[in-house]
Amino acid sequence: MPAEPAIVLALADVTYRRGATEILHGVDLTVRAGEHWALLGPNGAGKSTILGFCGAETHPTSGTVEVLGKRLGRVELQALRRRIGHVDPRHRLTSALTVTDVVLTGLTGTIERPMRWSPSPAQVARARELVELLGLAGHEDSRWPTLSQGERGRALIARALISEPDLLLLDEPTTGLDVAAREQLLDTLDLLSETHPGLASVLVTHHLEELPASTSHALLLRDGAVVAAGDVGRVLTTDRVSACFAHPIEVGHADGRWSARTHRVSPTSRVGEPGRP
Repeated sequence: MPAEPAIVLALADVTYRRGATEILHGVDLTVRAGEHWALLGPNGAGKSTILGFCGAETHPTSGTVEVLGKRLGRVELQALRRRIGHVDPRHRLTSALTVTDVVLTGLTGTIERPMRWSPSPAQVARARELVELLGLAGHEDSRWPTLSQGERGRALIARALISEPDLLLLDEPTTGLDVAAREQLLDTLDLLSETHPGLASVLVTHHLEELPASTSHALLLRDGAVVAAGDVGRVLTTDRVSACFAHPIEVGHADGRWSARTHRVSPTSRVGEPGRP
């Protein structure tokens, strides 16, 4: 039998407290190379806290977190973070960098391009390859303020990929996108399973409609506790999603994409109807 893919991320019995308040309660999560996970749950469930562990930005109060084989608390964080790509649509860039320069900042881990740093010709060429791969051909020299929100999202994915990460984190990547731009970005994420087959990813969202078709696993989180985790088809069921959001939600799945709508319960038949007392 072929060996299982390597473990990229492992949370074991993780709790997290902020002051006297416990935010996460005994969370377990294992992500392997090539898997694409979705973290879903209502506001305040703890999704962003888990993503902080994944990005080696937050340490647990108790339990263990291992990222790319390194245990948090026993590793030099900057070196570890260089192996993690992070896509955040709230990117705080204020200057008018070109798309190519934005992508190159993924090599330095900075928002702006460092003043005394110059990329090699090979690095510039790679940045432009990624820009083209992610559907931005012709925009290599476009300035950040002139880009649509959807174009910015794809540029940020290219930025995350240029350092050849082993783990890609996506924090609500479709925030602020219209329907067309959302679909273009999700198509881009689906492409990565072909162009970067060993890359593992963790995507945070509130909405099932925002899951790429390539999503392989899911974790449902409510009030800091895991409702269900594992194979996406076994986790995203009507019963489990309804329990997670404390609301009757009917889950649909067609052509690789997910949907959710309020599950309407038929009104009770009136007394005196046939078959009723």
